[in-house]
Amino acid sequence: QVWQIRLDMHLLNHDGNITDAASIAGIVALCHFRRPDVSVQGEEVTVYTPEERDPVPLSIHHMPICVSFAFYHQGTYLLVDPTEREERVMDGLLVIAMNKHHEICTIQSSGVVMLVQDQILRCSKITAVKVAEITELIQKALENDQKARKEGGKFGFAESIPNQRITAFKMESAAVDTNDVEEQAGEIIAKADPPAEVFANPVLHTPGTAQIGEGIENSWGDLEESEKEEAAEEEGESEAAALECEKVETEDTSTLRKTKNDEPIVLSDSEEEEVVILEPQELPRKTR
Repeated sequence: QVWQIRLDMHLLNHDGNITDAASIAGIVALCHFRRPDVSVQGEEVTVYTPEERDPVPLSIHHMPICVSFAFYHQGTYLLVDPTEREERVMDGLLVIAMNKHHEICTIQSSGVVMLVQDQILRCSKITAVKVAEITELIQKALENDQKARKEGGKFGFAESIPNQRITAFKMESAAVDTNDVEEQAGEIIAKADPPAEVFANPVLHTPGTAQIGEGIENSWGDLEESEKEEAAEEEGESEAAALECEKVETEDTSTLRKTKNDEPIVLSDSEEEEVVILEPQELPRKTR
């Protein structure tokens, strides 16, 4: 018998990069969760209530945290933790999940940008720094929550709403001045530090795919040794048949053509070039 754990997430506000926010919320919820204590004697299973025994935390060995990178100008510039507006104009997105031990748990690439090895390594180094910072914040938050529960203070979701700790970033819709957008973008690009190697016009096989590195030689479609021998035999037979068909009989400026009844027909000079049609039994037959 096992416990079945289901994790549901409800978005209160989506201002971009929902993957990172969801990963942090999910791992914190799993670390904060406590299951009822259980004892097993033979085939008898006893589930204790919180009043009988303290609930038990889950066995979580590490915290994989997602860090998202938005790419612009075909991967020349990257941006960590893009907002909703920045996601609208990005060329591609790279999500790296890593724990504090610098172990990469997953990598997901989307969009129409081709990434090279240096860009992947650069993003992984940034991810290692961000994951260490986020993991430390999570552990401090869990320790503060546990301390508040022991001291009988206020804690939990309901207690956070009156203090506006959850809805602190709520903002009304406001007009945005886009008159100097190009100048501001030019200043940002001028100050940015692009990678050493940049592919201005990458070759994309199909939208939604990405390529990392140069890859290996493709052997798809190569013939085996037996297939090569059969191909050589077929090529030899076809050459022999071609030489047989090139034999012609000429007499002055006329051409003789054999018919099925071996009766020659004389063609005039204005007709087509010389041709010899072989009897059916004279055609080379291919055997296997």
